[in-house]
Amino acid sequence: MKFTDLDLDPELLDGILAIGFEETTPIQEQAIPIIQTGKDLIACAQTGTGKTAAFLIPTIDHLLQFKAGKTRALIIVPTRELALQIDQNVDALSYFTGVSSVPVFGGNNKQNWDQQIYGIKNGADILIATPGRLLMHLSLGYVDFNELEVIILDEADKMLDMGFHADIVNIISRAPDSAQKLMFSATMPKKIRKLAKEILHEPDEISLSLSKPAAGVSQSAYMLHEEQKIPMIEHILATEEVESMIIFASSKLSVDRITRSLRKLKYPVEAIHSDKDQEDRQETLRKFKNRQFNILVGTDVLARGIDIDNLSHVLNYDCPHDAEDYVHRVGRTARASSTGAAVTFITQRDAYRMVQIEELIEAEVPKPSPPEHIGETPTYNPRRRGGGRGRGGRGGYRGSGKGRGGGRGRGGKHPRGKHSGNRQGGNRPNKGNDKGKASTGPKNHAPQGEGKNSVEGEAKKKSRNRNRRRKPKNPKANQEQPKSE
Repeated sequence: MKFTDLDLDPELLDGILAIGFEETTPIQEQAIPIIQTGKDLIACAQTGTGKTAAFLIPTIDHLLQFKAGKTRALIIVPTRELALQIDQNVDALSYFTGVSSVPVFGGNNKQNWDQQIYGIKNGADILIATPGRLLMHLSLGYVDFNELEVIILDEADKMLDMGFHADIVNIISRAPDSAQKLMFSATMPKKIRKLAKEILHEPDEISLSLSKPAAGVSQSAYMLHEEQKIPMIEHILATEEVESMIIFASSKLSVDRITRSLRKLKYPVEAIHSDKDQEDRQETLRKFKNRQFNILVGTDVLARGIDIDNLSHVLNYDCPHDAEDYVHRVGRTARASSTGAAVTFITQRDAYRMVQIEELIEAEVPKPSPPEHIGETPTYNPRRRGGGRGRGGRGGYRGSGKGRGGGRGRGGKHPRGKHSGNRQGGNRPNKGNDKGKASTGPKNHAPQGEGKNSVEGEAKKKSRNRNRRRKPKNPKANQEQPKSE
């Protein structure tokens, strides 16, 4: 379907055509007519299919029916980056219409705070807000939702993952019951349906390509040891045509470590995560979009809502903990019917996560062998969690990392982070017992001579205070004491 076939305001249509939109995407073709009827809607479509335009176009069209001078549409989003992205889309689509918007998000920038207050008090047509900052403005008493007609939740599943359920319900409770409510999400877990029952009234439902990467994404996964990841990135950059790449890592520390490593190899790379202040993050994104550098390393803050054209590669440096996060990360490439590559690095301790991903997307991700110069790599064995290359313990889960792995062996870790069994390996024989009897309990492993009643300890104490009366030696000082629990 063409946008010219839709019943849209002529000035809005001029803006749509001016930015090069001609054909609707499937989610736009289905959602726009429903939203124009005023019904509530819950819509699920994968990242990169045009969800933003699917709710912005009919919302702007509705606002053009008459001018009110007060805020009439509210879009609630999980991150400041997404708020800014949608604000830019409003500017583009409504260029010829005069519809106004203001992004409302957190941070310590006074200028942004003043702009938010000005926009709210002067009745910007559309507020695009993160839940926490919007509640702060609401608490100060100058937000007027009396004329609010449309409420949109974008990336609703992400907001629930971030713990915003109560905030969302709180915000919606302050709006008129008659307001149209729209929920858009890339996935449809049970908690989304639960929220929909709470806030939506007899909604229509759209579900397209649930939790599957776009068809244009070429997926692959490599089994590697942790220290082989940077050399593998270097190999990909040297052998493939990488126009632009986003590398996702599981933590801010990992992001900074990867960035330093690639800079040492002379690659143009920048980092973005929540510890960076707002201005730095915006400037970094701007430079990346303008191809001033072509490698961006970040956490999941980049996985949602950031519209970056012609992204050729997405690389999961760490296998996502949640299978649905894989869909969002991979959704950064092959957007708008383009093609791209998605590469995931797997270590033995998180191989089972790849099974969960493949079950969700209902497809097997190809696992080619790394090049020989990378060195010996682990075998893909999703049934075995952990297991470094060193000596593993018996039973339980094998530990992660090098050296002494193993569930009950020394240094091994249970996948939940707790030791399984005793420090010396469950009920193994006690080597200190010459009859080989089983150990009857954990021992005190404090170094000898450092104990509370040791002779050496008393000598040190005497040297520090010669006037203090010396305590009698304990003849059992050098015997192991049972560890107190």
